[in-house]
Amino acid sequence: MSADVQKLLSDISEALITDELAALKFLSLDHVPMRKLEAIQRAQDFFEVLQEKGMIEAGNLSFVKELLYRIGRIDLLVAQLGSSREEMERELQIPGRAKVSAYRQLLYEIAEDLTQEDVKRVKFLLQKHIPRKKLQDNASMLKVSLEMERNGIIKEDDLAMLKDILKGFRDDVNKKIYTYEEKKKEKLHYPVSVSVHPGQGAERETPHVVESYKMKNNPHGYCVILNNYIFKNLHETREGTVKDGEAVKRVFKWLQFETVEHMDLEAKQMYAKVKEYSKKDHSNMDCFVCFIFSHGDKDKIKGIDHEFVNIKDLVSCFTGSNCPSLAGKPKLFFIQACQGSGVHPAVTVKEDFSGHLETDATPLTSIPDQADILIGMATVEGFESYRCEETGSVYIQCLCDKMELLCPLRKDLITILTEVNNEVGRRVLNGWKQMPKITSTLRKELIFQIPQCPSIEKQKNKNTLS
Repeated sequence: MSADVQKLLSDISEALITDELAALKFLSLDHVPMRKLEAIQRAQDFFEVLQEKGMIEAGNLSFVKELLYRIGRIDLLVAQLGSSREEMERELQIPGRAKVSAYRQLLYEIAEDLTQEDVKRVKFLLQKHIPRKKLQDNASMLKVSLEMERNGIIKEDDLAMLKDILKGFRDDVNKKIYTYEEKKKEKLHYPVSVSVHPGQGAERETPHVVESYKMKNNPHGYCVILNNYIFKNLHETREGTVKDGEAVKRVFKWLQFETVEHMDLEAKQMYAKVKEYSKKDHSNMDCFVCFIFSHGDKDKIKGIDHEFVNIKDLVSCFTGSNCPSLAGKPKLFFIQACQGSGVHPAVTVKEDFSGHLETDATPLTSIPDQADILIGMATVEGFESYRCEETGSVYIQCLCDKMELLCPLRKDLITILTEVNNEVGRRVLNGWKQMPKITSTLRKELIFQIPQCPSIEKQKNKNTLS
């Protein structure tokens, strides 16, 4: 990022007060995980996180403009960014241009509309649902909204309790919720075909709705992590991979999976461990997840003994015939590894990582032609993937961040992985690029169920947004 842009963001930061920073953080929750936002106390740090997430790029400050417009800082929009209220209103009418979701906008507008007395009344009516220490006198309506989300009281597609709370004393605010819900219903309507029969009027055919996999058991299934860290050749030690294991365990325990990590396996042990899980009875489970972190070569994963196991052989353990108790259920494999030694050239933008990056070496050819299998690869065939020695691999850390961010919004797995592709693909890593890949024979949407309590943020003992 150029010095001029950094100076511009610094000037904007100086002009923002504490409540406005809290509003910016709240409006950015669709793009930055809660755990990253909670620790931020300065506007300058907030803008740095947006740069890391690719929301601020060289020559593109559209998200900053939108945020300032949303919180009513038109003076900064005009003086610092050369825009205007009218220009932003036109811009945000263009489909896909707005980055702040309609849901997040609605909650912010409600918080702005409610008086202090209104907020006190809302807190009183929530006492049976939210711990009192979270409803202190100084807690703003934005904080209250966050607690309602954390406790599953409100969701993007379920605002019934909020309407019930506001009913009777702020019916004008409730009208905004009803308007939001009506617009959401309109967007959910699929285009329908019209067939005209002789002697009859036009008939609308029933729109096709994508079916979802059932996710009703607890635990939903096994999440198995095969994590090769220390190899017999110590020069191949994969620093940072422990961070990947910790991130996956945190997220999938939160998602109610029985999560197990196996460290430093030889090639035969890797295959034996995967086969062991394929022989288990998964009748009372909904899904199977396997993460593999290692070095490798084309089509293969390397064990710590420098022998190889074919990725196709690992995945084949879970075909319908080899694992009948998972037939018709989703089997997910996520592989942090290179698929060759090639590197993607990059355009000139600020690098996202200052720490030392290493590469892993392993590819994937094709998966068995079987249903209900998904493989998420760190990179496309023929190219390297990157791992930071201090923070973990680019792909796995981004995947875990997006799961934390989007699962509570009931986004399906393909949508989440597409977001991962987008974010990793836009980063610049030691001057090179990385492009993850999704290979899927899933037949339905896969939406992970979020437990009502505790939330992942509570597990990490974090404070609420300031």
